[in-house]
Amino acid sequence: MRKMLAMAFALAFAGAQAAPLPAPARAEVDALLTRLQSSGCQFNRNGSWYNGADARAHLLRKLEYLEKKDLVRNAEQFIDLGASTSSSSGKPYMVKCGAAAPVESKAWLSAELKVIRAH
Repeated sequence: MRKMLAMAFALAFAGAQAAPLPAPARAEVDALLTRLQSSGCQFNRNGSWYNGADARAHLLRKLEYLEKKDLVRNAEQFIDLGASTSSSSGKPYMVKCGAAAPVESKAWLSAELKVIRAH
């Protein structure tokens, strides 16, 4: 009986694999991260400011984690679950462009997603 339960358990988890974002959603996320990287804006996480390339690399790692857990299916979910707050501190990420006041990354990325979709 134990062997049958162990086999059933193993088979159940064998079918559960990481699910990458659907191609249209991945294209939107890639476009968002490219815009962030090339914007000249800075990205704040946990009190430290990073350039766009470092921000992109960090957010790609978070995307990979979310995909492994099958938690994200579209760009909005990526913004909400991976690109808005620090998973370690719970503090919101911020984006600062030039002399403008910093804004929460959720607002910045959501606005950029609207621009991407409008084109």
